[in-house]
Amino acid sequence: MLRIPILPHENPPEDQPGACPLKITKVTPWLIEAPSPYLDTADDSKEIRNREYVFVEVSTDEGVTGWGEITGTSNVANRVVCAALRHVSDLVTGDDPRLIEVIWNKIFRSFTYMGSRGATTNIISGIDIALWAIRGKVLGLPISELFGGPVREGIPIYCHPNDSSSIEGTVQHAKAIAATGQKSLKTDPWQPHHEEESNGYLTGKLSAEAENHGVDLVAAVREAVGPDFEILIDCHARFDAPTAIRLARALEPYDIFWFEEPVPVESIHALKQVRDHVGVPICVGERIHTRWEFIPILENELADFIMPDVTWTGGISEIKKIATLAETYYIPISPHDASGPINVLAGAHVMASVPNHYRVETSRAKLNAYDVFIDHPLDIRGDKIYLSDRPGLGIELDKDYLRGHVLDGYGG
Repeated sequence: MLRIPILPHENPPEDQPGACPLKITKVTPWLIEAPSPYLDTADDSKEIRNREYVFVEVSTDEGVTGWGEITGTSNVANRVVCAALRHVSDLVTGDDPRLIEVIWNKIFRSFTYMGSRGATTNIISGIDIALWAIRGKVLGLPISELFGGPVREGIPIYCHPNDSSSIEGTVQHAKAIAATGQKSLKTDPWQPHHEEESNGYLTGKLSAEAENHGVDLVAAVREAVGPDFEILIDCHARFDAPTAIRLARALEPYDIFWFEEPVPVESIHALKQVRDHVGVPICVGERIHTRWEFIPILENELADFIMPDVTWTGGISEIKKIATLAETYYIPISPHDASGPINVLAGAHVMASVPNHYRVETSRAKLNAYDVFIDHPLDIRGDKIYLSDRPGLGIELDKDYLRGHVLDGYGG
């Protein structure tokens, strides 16, 4: 096994904890139900709703614990990664948690014959984030200080209104967002989805009703928030090339800041077709995993922004590499971090030291719904999140709360 000398300040007397390198003792997935963030000043957000979160606990023999997150977008995906984490726990038990790069590659190469992207990088992400949290705790430093120190004090963010609301409701929500001091929002205005999507089939189509609704909604939001507010459009990779082109052109008069995931991720040729025929900036990346998958996007000049998710693309280690790769092309990076508090903070800690950062995504303008299961509220002021000087991620999860809200069979 690779061994690295212990730093002087990591080498206390032999009768104190930490005299020998830490060892990983277990990786535990926690699948819980807890409140989803909401904006209490928006008329259509009065009801508190629960959602699933997947947190990853990495334990060590000295009691130093790190937390990661892999919250997915479907219940089945959440359960698949939880099941896989239990087996990967055996793979990394006994490893030194300082060897983050070694462990990253150890897991990655264990899955190359069945696919090293997607579910594999989800698993890696949760563990990798937890290992960086452990590293920060051992050194007594925030993760943001481990990449050469921050280049900005506050990390810019953006958020979402309630996409399922009416035009009037979305406008009210947009005004409520602006009133918090935020300067950017993202919405998927194309409602309702095509009827054939109910079976999981992606037609690429959109009804005339939904198309007109989307254009009218964006026009109303632009009028409500004024010319200086950034409006980002999310297509959720639902459309075929001609539909995406038509929709982007319809929104050009409203000065949208970007047009996100216009076509499914599987075809960069379709993305190029859209890119060549629209006059709005393109953003992609939440379904793209690792630096290798971003190379054709950057080399072929297919996006103006990229948005990998730190909990899906390979964790803190990988998103930092992706950010540096994008920096060489002068492409801004804007992490897709719209799940739980660890998702948000992991992205923010990395972006603190990234020159080409745009904004970190959050689900709502207020994230105080997380407060019931974390020990310190996230510090959001205006359109920025501020990181504390507490070590690691700067928060701990409340295990008593987790135990009370864990789904049967998942947790410690």
